[in-house]
Amino acid sequence: MNFDSFSFDRRLVTGINSCGYTTPTPIQVRAIPEVLKGRDVMGLAQTGTGKTAAFALPILQRLLDNKAPNQGPVRALVLAPTRELALQIHENFIALGKQSGIRSAAVFGGVGINPQIKAANKATIIVACPGRLIDLLNQGVLKLDKVDVLVLDEADRMLDMGFMPDIKKIIARLPVTRQNLLFSATMPHDIRDLAGKILVNPATVQVSNTAPAVNVGHEFYPVHPGLKAAFLETLLDVTRYESVLIFTRTKHRAKNLARKLSFRGHEATFLQGNMSQNQRQRALDGFKDGTFKVMVATDIAARGIDCDRITHVINFDVPDTAETYTHRIGRTGRAGRSGMALSLVTSDDERLMREIEKIVGKSIDRRKVAEFDYDQPCKSQPALDRRRPAPAGAGKRSYGSDKKRTPADSRRRSGKPSGKPSGKPAGRASGKPTGRVKR
Repeated sequence: MNFDSFSFDRRLVTGINSCGYTTPTPIQVRAIPEVLKGRDVMGLAQTGTGKTAAFALPILQRLLDNKAPNQGPVRALVLAPTRELALQIHENFIALGKQSGIRSAAVFGGVGINPQIKAANKATIIVACPGRLIDLLNQGVLKLDKVDVLVLDEADRMLDMGFMPDIKKIIARLPVTRQNLLFSATMPHDIRDLAGKILVNPATVQVSNTAPAVNVGHEFYPVHPGLKAAFLETLLDVTRYESVLIFTRTKHRAKNLARKLSFRGHEATFLQGNMSQNQRQRALDGFKDGTFKVMVATDIAARGIDCDRITHVINFDVPDTAETYTHRIGRTGRAGRSGMALSLVTSDDERLMREIEKIVGKSIDRRKVAEFDYDQPCKSQPALDRRRPAPAGAGKRSYGSDKKRTPADSRRRSGKPSGKPSGKPAGRASGKPTGRVKR
């Protein structure tokens, strides 16, 4: 089967060919006909299965069939949990519909709002993160009363991130009669409730929603926690990769690990939640075009990075759940390509390792690297995540806070007088007793 069987408009065929699509993926084969019929669809599929095109192509076809104007009003709305995923979907709409003249706009936080307002008011398709979209709606600068199609992508992730209240507010601004498409990698109870409320007689399309892609290999590398940083360097040295995505649990570790790898001669960058949108985009662009061969990231990148160059995913820290493992390794082995998932495991990871083996459906090899010295002294904790102990009474102030230090803070730290009278006596220094004196 090929894309010709869907009878897409010739302008979309041009976009399909330019993107290099030849054979539809299973989710595309099952979902596209149902979406073209105008039915509500519940799509269950893991990341990397091609589900963006599964809804983008029929939405573009519908807009062309209905002769929708190229500039507004908004006829299709796609909600996504992260700015990376929103931008990726937006770029897919542009690539697939570049000959159609249909405009798409991306709406997400972390960047200036005015350019997004201007773009959104000229767009027929909007791909948005719920928070920033609510901002535009509350300001009265955007209307959604002409929306024909609503897409909730990575719905389970949006619920995990607490977007349900925003989603409800957005849905309340939409026409009652519309087509609804909900895509999710997992089907927890909350997703079933949400689907029951917004989907009308949906077609359910399910494709390998829990098991990782079959074209991804898996390897476990047992190592002491205090040797993980050194082991990773050796592993990178002996592994032939085009691009590698490394996952850590913490923002601090992602940043420091990338910097250490760069110092050691690796072309590395990092991606984590504290970065501005411009910083994130520079890192992503550099990783996608090959400027950086290594990206170290938190789970912010587990969904939303679509880079053909990724041949390896390395779990520097094993994730908390087997489902997160599936999302992480979905960054490689995409669109029929092969990939490798390598995990640095410790004795504390045994339970999760068994869960991962269960969803993979086989025992995963435990491997050693001959070039690595396993007998070298171990540090009590990974040097990459060592932090200065917080002083007593520091409260919840985070390490590395971006809070600016005031001149008064600097004077207090240096012991210098502030130069301002306090209005209170200074005890013995003022010549007055500080309390009762025994005679």
